[in-house]
Formats: sequence, structure tokens, C-alpha cells
Amino acid sequence: MKSSLKLVCCYFHKHLRPHIVLISICICVYIYLYKFRPPIQKCLVPPSSSKDDRAVSTNMTSCGLTDDGDNCCPPMPSTEIKDFKLPSQSSPMRVRPAAHLADEKYIAKYKEAIRRMKALPDEDPLSFKQQANLHCAYCNGAYSQVGYPHCQVHIHYGWLFFPFHRYQLYFFEKILGMLLEDPTFAIPFWNWDNPPGMKMPDMFVEDSNSSLYDVLRNADHLRKVVDCNYNVGDETYSSPQESQESQESINLKTIYRQMVSNSKNAELFYGSAYRAGDCDARNGSYGGPVENCPHNTIHSWCGDPKNGEEDMGIFATAARDPIFYSHHGNVDRMWIIWRENITTDPEKRKCVEDSKDWLDANFIFYDENRQPVRAYVRDSLDYEKLGYVYEKVDIPWFNEKPTPRKSKKSKKPAVEFPVVLDKVISAVVARPNNSTRRDDKEEVLVIEGIEFEKDEAVKFDVHINDDEDSPCGPENTEFAGSFVHVQHSHTHGKKKTKKMNSALRLGITDLLKDLEADGDDTVLVTLVPRKGLVTIRGIVIELISCSGK
Repeated sequence: MKSSLKLVCCYFHKHLRPHIVLISICICVYIYLYKFRPPIQKCLVPPSSSKDDRAVSTNMTSCGLTDDGDNCCPPMPSTEIKDFKLPSQSSPMRVRPAAHLADEKYIAKYKEAIRRMKALPDEDPLSFKQQANLHCAYCNGAYSQVGYPHCQVHIHYGWLFFPFHRYQLYFFEKILGMLLEDPTFAIPFWNWDNPPGMKMPDMFVEDSNSSLYDVLRNADHLRKVVDCNYNVGDETYSSPQESQESQESINLKTIYRQMVSNSKNAELFYGSAYRAGDCDARNGSYGGPVENCPHNTIHSWCGDPKNGEEDMGIFATAARDPIFYSHHGNVDRMWIIWRENITTDPEKRKCVEDSKDWLDANFIFYDENRQPVRAYVRDSLDYEKLGYVYEKVDIPWFNEKPTPRKSKKSKKPAVEFPVVLDKVISAVVARPNNSTRRDDKEEVLVIEGIEFEKDEAVKFDVHINDDEDSPCGPENTEFAGSFVHVQHSHTHGKKKTKKMNSALRLGITDLLKDLEADGDDTVLVTLVPRKGLVTIRGIVIELISCSGK
């Protein structure tokens, strides 16, 4: 093909007029460069880049259509983007209340704040529409990375999840305070980890004419206790709703598993590292336990399958529902509890929190003065320096560790990978050699190569040493965790073609001890499909420490 191209170009040169020759040369060069040159690995990190000099940075001017063709871009700034500066430490502390404990005066004030934000022109960067678009843009690939124009910025499935959403709530809250002319105003949090607060808060569901109401929420769930292990639109397999007390207990045990047993160090809790030059953060990356469940599951619980899962059940539209900000308030609170009450040893956090790549990663927001600012992860770690705290409430799940039921192991034939998870499967998985196990290392079950449609809700559960024919529920130790994917965009009837490849990592050291299986050489892993279709490449068990040694 290349030799034919050369002959054509030589013919043009000999037989055509000079100005036509020039045009023909340009055409030949273009064809060669864009059709026959070897492919350039545009997203590879330059050889001179070091591991600790690859912080993801948002290119504001690059904002375009998302992966699915949505335009979520904020207005382009008319002034220079400045670095975000922490507020004055002499400012009064904002106290975020538990939504179910808020009084009528506060609720009226919050409704008025949201009403004023919704009344702003859509093109105003402080408007409710633009606050929702911000999340859409960052979670669906509208921005490219500085220095890597062909690599998108993503804030799910990895270590940017917690800091991005903390900043989003911070600026949302500051804008509301400005609109109310009350710098002490703080947004409420949905206290779904505490039985009295496990239902959708009344302020969001009682008045259909309120600025806090969203007609697209799942009407069947408005008055029910939330299911923190919800099976994404499939009520058949949902945790029992026989009594409020049973669901509350299951939720508490689910949160204990996610916050304690599955989050023994920062590598597990934060999810996979995500650095500049990583072109597809969702190709093999994984979210931490809290991002997976209850974060993703509660998003799906609020969305309604009859409405295509909008608003909360789709990331592109989730922030159009005011309950989004209260849901993420409690997610943010989980981050605080994990750092201050669970993994208090800095050594177990340093593999992420000492990384310059993480600390220097940044996002762009409009502050309450309509000034675009670049906010760095390092300035998000101390929430009190951001000027807010959460109302003190009980944390009952600290004492709700799942209990073993001592199931009989299945003896069915082992599955061969890769496998399509269209039915319950089991596999015997070898554990690391006993001589390599140490107290400073966490044993981690890794489900590798999870492939699925990006715009389809997905969930499957993972059990260890359980009965394949009758898998237990989340209240039992044998239930190791779940993989949960929230639909990224609405398809509008279009065929789903975008594939994602992820992984699931579950800390199982405590689980094996509680099942009295810590001396075994193998474990039986059972995967139970709940929603959507996935392909699994394999299952392994690894030993990790926060230092990676």
C-alpha cells in the first residue's frame, strides 16, 4: 500500500502544474501520517516522568461531550483560574446536621437555599443545573488531563473518589450560604448508617412541591428502610424487608464489613491508584469498599427502573436530585470515621496519603464568588480546615460484626476461567504459601478482569466457604462482599457498546479467622449474579501491605 502511494505521488510530481503539485504533496503527506504511520502511544508516560510526578490535573479548556454524547460542560471562565486557598481559620465552624434530626426552621431554610439556587439562570456557574453538570462532566470523561490530551479525567473507580466529592460538597455548601447570606449554613447528611436515619429523610419526600423533591425517585422506596446491599433494581433478590429491624441489622453488618473488615489499609479503602497518563481509569481499576457499597447501592436504591434509573441511579444525572448531596455527606463522613476511628495508624495509610501523585491531583470548581479555582487533594484532607464538622450521632455498626453460619461447602465441579457469570459458580482458590503470611500483610481476594457494559447496572455477590445451593445473606461472615456498578449514562434507546473492565478486591483476613479457616490451603469462592451480565477472567488471593512490600 505504501509503495502504491509513492507511485501516485511521483505521477503527480511529473505530470501536474506546480501549484497542483504542492497540493498533491500535502495530500500524500496527510495520508501517510494519518493512515500508514505506526500508531503513537499517546497516553504513555514520557520516559523522564517519575512515579511521583504524575498527578492528574484537569484541563478546563478541554471540556467536550461526554463518552455518551452529553454536554455537561460548565461555562468557560472569563477570569484566570486561581489556586484554591483554605478559608480563614477564624471563620465560624459550619455544623452539618443529620437530616432526620433537623428541625422545621432548618428544613425551611434549606428548601429556600435550594429554591434560590434553582432560580439562577442555567448558564450561571452557581446554578443548580451547573452543580449537577459538574458531576456529570467529571464522571463521564468530559475533561482531558493536562499534558495528556487523549486521556480523560475520571473520579470513580479509584483514589480520587473521596477528595473530589468532598470538594463538590464544600463548594455547593458555600454557594448556598452565599445565596442565604449566611456563611454558617451547612448542608444536611443522610445518616443511613444509623437505624433512626436509614429511611429517606422526610425533608426530601413529604412535600412534592418542595425544592428538595425529585419526582424520578423510586416511589416504592420513599418510606422504606434503605437496603445498603440493594441488588440494583431487582426486588426479587433484595435483602429481606420482612421487618424494619431485620433490614436495619443487615445494614449495620454490611457497613461494618465495608468499613472495617474490607478496609484494613489505604490501598483497599481508597481503591486503585490513578495517575496522569492513565488513559482509561476504568480499564482494570477498582473502587474501594465504601464506593462500591453502600455508595453505589444507595444510588441505585434511589433511582427508579421505571424511569430508566434517573436521576440518582445514573451517575450522569445523579446530582440533579438534592438527596445526592446528603447521601455524599454521609459518604464523606465515612471517610472521616475511617481515618479517625478505624485506621488510625498513619503507616497503614501512607501508601496513598504520602503519595505526591495523589496529593497533587486537582479539580476545577467555581467558588461562591464565581471565581474558578483549582483545588488540590492535599487541601481536602483536614475537613476542619475547610470549616465544617458533622453533628455527633451514634455509630452503632462498630459492634455489628457479621457472624458465621458455618455452611457446608459445595462439592460441585470447579469452573474454568474466563467465565460468563450467568449463573451461580464456585471455584477453589489457593491461598498464598503459609510462610509468606505475616501480621503486617492483609490477605486479599481479587476478582480479576470483570468485563461489562458501562451503561448497564451490574451487581454480583462474593461468598467464601459457603453453600453454593443456598448462599447466605450479608449478615453472615461467609458473605465476603459485592461488586456494584452504577450505570454511567442514560442510553436513550441506543445500543450499549462501551465495555468496561474492572476488578474487585476484598480483604479476607478477618473473615478466614472468623470461619476458623485461616489454616487452610484453599478456600471455596462462590459468585452469585444479581444484576447485569459480566465476564470474569479469574480469581486469585494476594498478600498486600500499605507499603506494597
